[in-house]
Amino acid sequence: MTDFQVRIGVNPLSWMNDDLPSLGGETPLSVALTEGREIGYEGFELGNKFPREPAALKALLGQYDLALVSGWYSGRLAERSAEEEIEAVGPHLELLAKNGANVMVYGEVAQTVQGSPVPLYQRPRFFTEAQWDTYAERVDRFSRYTLSHGVRVAYHHHMGAYVETPADVDNLMKRTSDAMGLLLDTGHITFAGGDPLATLEAYASRICHVHCKDVRPDVVKLARNRDWSFLEAVINGAFTVPGDGAVDFAAVIAGLKRHGYRGWLVVEAEQDPAVAPSYQYAQLGYRTLRSLVDAVNAPAGTKEPA
Repeated sequence: MTDFQVRIGVNPLSWMNDDLPSLGGETPLSVALTEGREIGYEGFELGNKFPREPAALKALLGQYDLALVSGWYSGRLAERSAEEEIEAVGPHLELLAKNGANVMVYGEVAQTVQGSPVPLYQRPRFFTEAQWDTYAERVDRFSRYTLSHGVRVAYHHHMGAYVETPADVDNLMKRTSDAMGLLLDTGHITFAGGDPLATLEAYASRICHVHCKDVRPDVVKLARNRDWSFLEAVINGAFTVPGDGAVDFAAVIAGLKRHGYRGWLVVEAEQDPAVAPSYQYAQLGYRTLRSLVDAVNAPAGTKEPA
């Protein structure tokens, strides 16, 4: 079997939170980039402190010898046409394409409650087959457009949004073409009541990006029982980095290799850096993934050092 050819990147959420700027908002971007590179990460996803002009972004990342992994795009295809979304995505698509990113993290934010003080159970939903059909057709058309510019949509199932649960993922995937890739977020699918391995096995050929997020089940249970908002769950520690929660990342990495995944593994853990120190946790996430990737690539009969 050939080596598992992946790159390990990180999202700046370990240092600063876009949805809740009070979490690490005072941390300069230079600190995140310096520490991330020192830890061993090869690239970063975008955050709100990054330049939005292609040449400026390229110059900044070049200073730290980092690649652009991808960048979140706040889409609204649940409430506007594919043509309107295509017009809106122009600058972001250009930013990604000119900096070598070949996937775009698409997050549906129409009516989402992920950034609002609203209980997660009040998230938006599609209730009819016709609603799903309309939405999927828009997503597929939009995906074909970005792919024609060398960037594949990596659709992010996300807590508080229209596509949250495994059933939601199924509904979208069966209605869309291969032009739309799936982002596997191990933390969000677990929080939503699913199993990352089941999602991986079902849609391995469509997975084009992976967010490696761990979960603390006791906090997730509290979030459900107490009707917390998404941000309350984040503040209270529902998510953490690989190696600090309940997700079986050894099985996830083995499954990704088995299915021939080629792309980025991105450590993305929304936490309060005052409680979970950025460097310490970013390093734990990196070392966990690095050791697991090295283990699946080790020749048969050899053991990785403990």
